[in-house]
Amino acid sequence: MLKIYNTLTRKKENFIPINPGEVKMYVCGMTVYDYCHLGHARVLVVFDTVVRWLEVAGFKVTYVRNITDIDDKIIRRAQENNESIDTLTKRFIDAMHEDAAILGVVQPTHEPRATQCIQDMIVMMRTLVQKGLAYVADNGDIFYSVHQFPHYGKLSGKSLEDLRAGERVEIDLNKKDPLDFVLWKAAKTGEPCWDSPWGKGRPGWHIECSAMSEHYLGEHFDIHGGGQDLQFPHHENEIAQSEGAHDHPYVNYWIHNGFVRVDNEKMSKSLGNFFTVREVLTRYQPEVVRFFILRAHYRSPLNYSDEHLNDAKSALDRLYIALKEYDLPATGISWDEPYAERFKAAMNDDFNTAEAIAVLFDLAGEINRTSSSRLATLLKALGGTLGLLQQDPQAYLQHILSPEKCLFSQEDIEQMIQQRLEARKKRDFVQADNIRKQLAAAGIILEDGAQGTTWRRQ
Repeated sequence: MLKIYNTLTRKKENFIPINPGEVKMYVCGMTVYDYCHLGHARVLVVFDTVVRWLEVAGFKVTYVRNITDIDDKIIRRAQENNESIDTLTKRFIDAMHEDAAILGVVQPTHEPRATQCIQDMIVMMRTLVQKGLAYVADNGDIFYSVHQFPHYGKLSGKSLEDLRAGERVEIDLNKKDPLDFVLWKAAKTGEPCWDSPWGKGRPGWHIECSAMSEHYLGEHFDIHGGGQDLQFPHHENEIAQSEGAHDHPYVNYWIHNGFVRVDNEKMSKSLGNFFTVREVLTRYQPEVVRFFILRAHYRSPLNYSDEHLNDAKSALDRLYIALKEYDLPATGISWDEPYAERFKAAMNDDFNTAEAIAVLFDLAGEINRTSSSRLATLLKALGGTLGLLQQDPQAYLQHILSPEKCLFSQEDIEQMIQQRLEARKKRDFVQADNIRKQLAAAGIILEDGAQGTTWRRQ
């Protein structure tokens, strides 16, 4: 049985969906004012892999990943760029879709934008105000009254006393309590706004996800995911809003992926230590980046460095090298096969991709020893459940990321291999070795085998 580590209970639990055979899952997506960085890529790839495995397990998955397209940062960036908010957000939504696609991330079932669900937010806010869980401040903003919700802090483990003692909370004289958070911001000159029963304004960030998840998945659903940084206050506030409005549980299983770190600090735009997906992809193939992300357990920190990415590239190369002698059909998986059983056990243990990938390496080693096409077919099929190993091996191994920077074209390489073969036939081993060294210096590795000489990039 699939077990999931539930942030809410702080333990692994057997996964039992609300409706047998169906899974409803919501993941907090991007705020679209800049290009995605590697931390965003981790969220995209991790939950794409969760969906893939749930489907392998036989579930019909409804996957919702939202887009925040109205926000203080978006407004500020549009003003800095002297462009409209619509122009800004469209550009970065398109860029996000491009980044996701190149990393092998399948589109979610629904991808709502905050601005498309304003009325759903207003309905929820009206309920919260009527129940005394929210109030309209003198300046027209609406705030959630945190102390009115008795279960506040159950996701993060923070009590109101701890928050008051230790948290730095922005002072706002319009609030009744410094810990209260905004649901609706009264309109300001020059900012976009929508009509509401309380006057023109725009939503706060937290109410967006409560309203959008309810719109597409209902008041109570199976899985809510996102980055570890969203656990508090964002997801805590979602629980307060949704459970406060409906008086019953909001989500059964909360899943949070760990941070991407650079020099032991969280990668983030605010710290200025981030690498965009596009920057990383100028130096590494997309599948290498996906493999790098999945090689660590999703809850563990992921340490970014060229050294770690180079190691991931070498490791993925080894898996493709094990496949390169075979013409493999797409096929199903016999889950009673020992390697498949181990792989399945790893993935059913809280989506442990690190252990599942270790199984792939054991399988590759056995292929290298036995030359078994059956096991090679299994390796490709198991890799496919993670979105890996689906390229033609030779094409992957011979892919040159920056052809313009390579000393030799593919045609040059093939000609030099032929020249080396002719030199060896003439027993001119000095010339043959010089050609091999020339290619090696350019990052091209020659491999002599029973079928002749093949090459791959280093």
